[in-house]
Amino acid sequence: MLDQVTNPAVVDVLSRGLQAANLRHQAISNNIANVNTPNFKKSDVVFESLLAKQLDLEPGKKKLSMVRTQDKHLPIGLGDSKYPSPQLEEISTTSMRTDNNNVDIDIEMANLAKNNVYYNALTRQVGSYLSDMKSVIKG
Repeated sequence: MLDQVTNPAVVDVLSRGLQAANLRHQAISNNIANVNTPNFKKSDVVFESLLAKQLDLEPGKKKLSMVRTQDKHLPIGLGDSKYPSPQLEEISTTSMRTDNNNVDIDIEMANLAKNNVYYNALTRQVGSYLSDMKSVIKG
């Protein structure tokens, strides 16, 4: 358990997940604000699929495995991040209305609720991780 608790890659992945949730909230808010703007094209955030691809967790692929050969070696994951950052992309291939706007308010509101649940789950996970770290430090 100590190895899992002290792995800095966990913090990096959770941090990037929180960044993705924050960016997604901004994109959804912008989409909702422009629901009646002619020729507006909605935006979405790509992160989870990039992370799965980076970690080779796509269906049918093997999982990433790293091992430290000695406890005195530095933990895997220190230094520059190898995990992807969230990316904002405009979806311009669809059109919902005759004014070329592609924002569906019902879908955006559902995405907002989904993103809220995602963000709350990540914050609970970060809190749990920090609590575990505190327990390890106290010994």
